[in-house]
Amino acid sequence: MMKRKKKRDIEKTYSTRTFVAKLRRLADALERGEPFTIRVAGETVRAPAAAIISIEHERNAGGEEELEFQLKWRRAAR
Repeated sequence: MMKRKKKRDIEKTYSTRTFVAKLRRLADALERGEPFTIRVAGETVRAPAAAIISIEHERNAGGEEELEFQLKWRRAAR
């Protein structure tokens, strides 16, 4: 029987120094064509080298803007 992962939507705030270090590790992994592993709110996440990379910009009527760097992939069936 396949164990299903729970749906998850986490947003974590980091200091500038920590965020830059994570981005640097991501950029290095992408340049090498390797998967990227990161721990977010207690869970280790591994993005494969073939993940789809996108940048999203959102603006709402209240004046707030958001910029997201995204990696998307499908989990492998077990």
